[in-house]
Amino acid sequence: MKAILIWMVKIYRKYISPLKQPSCRFYPTCSQYALDALEKYGAIKGTILSIKRIFKCHPFHPGGYDPLK
Repeated sequence: MKAILIWMVKIYRKYISPLKQPSCRFYPTCSQYALDALEKYGAIKGTILSIKRIFKCHPFHPGGYDPLK
C-alpha cells in the first residue's frame, strides 16, 4: 500500500503539479512532505499526516517552514 501511495504522489508531482502555478505556502512543499511522511511512517500514519498538512494549506494560514516531525 505504501508503495502505491508513493507512486501516486510521484505521478502528481510529475504530471499534474507542473500544470498549476506554484502556490505552496510551506517549505517543504506538501507533496514532498507527503513523500517523506509515507517513507518514514508508512501508509496509515503518513497519509494522516499528509492530509492534515493539506488542510492547513489555505489563505488564512501563514505557511512557512513546516518540517516532518
